[in-house]
Amino acid sequence: MSPAEGETGVGLHRRMPGLTQDEATRRLAEAGRNEVAVRRARPLYSRVLSQLGDPLMMVLIAAVALTLAIGDHADSVVIGLVIVVNTTVGVAQEIRADNAVAALSALSAPHARVRREGTDHDVPAATVVPGDVLLLAEGDIVAADAAIDEAAALLVDESMLTGESVPVDKDAATSLHAGTVVVRGRGVATVTATGRAAALGRIAALLDDRRRPTPLQLRLASLGRVLAAVTLVLCALVLAQGLVRGLPLGTMAVTAISLAVAAVPESLPAVVTLALALGARRMAARHALVRRLPAVETLGSVSVLATDKTGTLTEGRMVVQHVWTPLTTVELHGVGYEPEGAVLTEGRPVGPVERHEVQEVLTATALCNDAALRPPPSASPDSRWEAIGDPMEGALLTAAIKVGCPDLTELASTHPRIAEAPFDSLRRRMTTIHAVPSGGVLVCLKGAPEAVLAATVLTESPETLRLARAEAARFAAGGYRVLAVASGLRQESPRPVTAGESHLRLLGLVALSDPPKPHAAATLASCRAAGITPILVTGDHPATASAVADRVELLGPNATADHVVTGKDVAAGRVPDLTAVRVFARTDPQQKLDIVAAWRARGAITAMTGDGVNDGPALHQADIGIAMGGRGTEVARQAADLVLTDDELSTVVAAIEEGRRVFDNIRRFLVYGMAGGAAEILVMLIGPLLGLPLPLRAGQILWINLLTHGLTGVAMGAEPASPGVMHRPPRRADQHILGGGAWQQLLLTAAVVTVVSLTAGLIAQAWDAPWQSVLFLALLAAQLGVVLGLRDRPMTLDNPFLLVSVLASALLAAAALYFPPLGAVLDTEPLGWRAAGLATACAPAGFLAARLARATFRSGNPRHLHERGAGHARHEAIESERQIGTASGSRA
Repeated sequence: MSPAEGETGVGLHRRMPGLTQDEATRRLAEAGRNEVAVRRARPLYSRVLSQLGDPLMMVLIAAVALTLAIGDHADSVVIGLVIVVNTTVGVAQEIRADNAVAALSALSAPHARVRREGTDHDVPAATVVPGDVLLLAEGDIVAADAAIDEAAALLVDESMLTGESVPVDKDAATSLHAGTVVVRGRGVATVTATGRAAALGRIAALLDDRRRPTPLQLRLASLGRVLAAVTLVLCALVLAQGLVRGLPLGTMAVTAISLAVAAVPESLPAVVTLALALGARRMAARHALVRRLPAVETLGSVSVLATDKTGTLTEGRMVVQHVWTPLTTVELHGVGYEPEGAVLTEGRPVGPVERHEVQEVLTATALCNDAALRPPPSASPDSRWEAIGDPMEGALLTAAIKVGCPDLTELASTHPRIAEAPFDSLRRRMTTIHAVPSGGVLVCLKGAPEAVLAATVLTESPETLRLARAEAARFAAGGYRVLAVASGLRQESPRPVTAGESHLRLLGLVALSDPPKPHAAATLASCRAAGITPILVTGDHPATASAVADRVELLGPNATADHVVTGKDVAAGRVPDLTAVRVFARTDPQQKLDIVAAWRARGAITAMTGDGVNDGPALHQADIGIAMGGRGTEVARQAADLVLTDDELSTVVAAIEEGRRVFDNIRRFLVYGMAGGAAEILVMLIGPLLGLPLPLRAGQILWINLLTHGLTGVAMGAEPASPGVMHRPPRRADQHILGGGAWQQLLLTAAVVTVVSLTAGLIAQAWDAPWQSVLFLALLAAQLGVVLGLRDRPMTLDNPFLLVSVLASALLAAAALYFPPLGAVLDTEPLGWRAAGLATACAPAGFLAARLARATFRSGNPRHLHERGAGHARHEAIESERQIGTASGSRA
């Protein structure tokens, strides 16, 4: 048998060539993009007004009016400059975050399969045009209004259109609407209307990317309100203290207002949004596409990773290695989907009788098949044959070519398919009906051995069925995926098709291998080291699940998956604790929901992978739903929080690392900003008690705030991940943003900065030097020292942006003293070498204070955390053996 030119396969989608590319381009220009509404860019003036409407900015505007009223023009200039700079930075951050989110939304836009010029194409749904031929399969979202040309057991969920929860059967006499979901079956349809012209072509509704505050932002907003209240009380004390000492009301009012603004890290919401958006972009660069911004922060808390098997832990490139018939067993050799390789039995080439037996089996699987094979696109050694459609069905076509079955194009002509019952997760088998040249019809069936090797389906003797079941179990124990194949002749086509699934003849078994990915074991080891519990949830045979779990070392290098719990055990309630199980087999969508619910009830943050339409509910219920971008259905991708564009589980680990990095950087900024604000308040409160009448003027306070919270604060968001970030357990979901030692770090750092700054001011006063300018420079230098000390890698160049920002802040601080126009505005004086050295000595003091705070108030050192994380899975594996030893899980 020689492969046909182009794509090789049978079934629907082969009859309509579709539009030409030139015609599709012309119609796109004529009808417009297949979008209902395009989000308008927010005008610049609206962004500026939003920034100026912030309560703290309004307080600053009032301060400008007050300083002008009392004739304090220097402070009014400084406060006005701060307003301009803060507004500019805020607007720039907002635009940058919006652009990042918009780019991610474009990447996650729905796609559609269309046939143009006789070839299948995967295109963005927005580029579908009237007249396009849509190719629909289970899990697809219908991209536009269309008239059905062909349908095979097509069942469509129209709940978003009608509100009716029961899916609707569709045939060639009906139509489809955009946004509805193919629940089962396949179809071919011609697009009748797109975009605004469609009856309900709401493609934009699939991309509901309206920005809502993330949970972290809401928690920080609540914290900000508390901080603002405390700060206002303390600033009122500063105001009262100054008035008691006889200082002018106007001066003290402006000072108190400036202190309030400087003490609260008002740029935090913008920093959080930007950190999340840029974190999502970094994940996209690492093949993890974030569809919802809150997922970035949630990823850092993931404690359980529920993964499927095919294409996630395994290559997803199936190869038929064994075919068993009641008379013989043969081995097939070869690599990938290349249709060449030896066919042997007991180490010798197969004879005519054996070959005929195997050809019968694989001819049936080629007919009962929706895949196609695509030849190499070029003569390059790197070009390979590819499977279009299900990888397993592609492997069956490859095997059919290897053993010399009739040409697939000829099969499609001589045995045209006239009806079918597609595979679904409940029946676990697929049946097709074909016309035969001699008259009558041929029924071809393939499916899971449990669903096929039954007396209700086959006419075989009990002994033959027993042998077949034993052989299927032997293959499964070796890690193979096993299919049972049967066929039968009928005088007429059964109605419904499932009525033909009885009195069939067993043709044989097909054993396919799907080898584990090379890095699967290392990826799971990384999960365990990070305190993340991996579990396997698959629809495969229990023995296959156990074998794969052992190969990828799911439970650890020296542990074996002896106990496998089946979906029937879960449904029957025979498993006392689902969280004690690590390998589940033969599960259906409802049981996946039960597994996720059990872990969430225990307080775990769950991530679950999936690729089918039936995985949608579990992906939605999990804290992080993860879909496969390459082989996943459109429904799974749109239900997920994270889409893996490379279908690699290791990408999930990289995304979790990025999520931890983002959270760490946000918390680091919070400690830095709040410690600086607290130090400024304490200086203003304690300074007068030590003989420093007005420690800092309003303009000086705001200048410090601008240089610390502005440049350096934003730069902290680019800090790389900690070296031990994936060797520590995940943070608890209920942990306070300042938990885990952050509060203590903040207080210790603030106290040290306050003490060294006041000490420098008092020494300068004793030297009869410009003590206020010394205190100004000391407080700023100490905070710049703190920002360097809070880094995980303090003596490296890993984040040059932060180093540049610190240097720029230091230069601007010097300009405030030695550039006369700026010094006049800020009311500072130039310092001599001795005074300047005294102030700048506070920088290393701030650095050492931050290092001391980090070393003293941490939840554990990296080695300890690594041991905790690595031992976590081993402990739970032992607990699993203890708790489910009496359960009726299948033993491998």
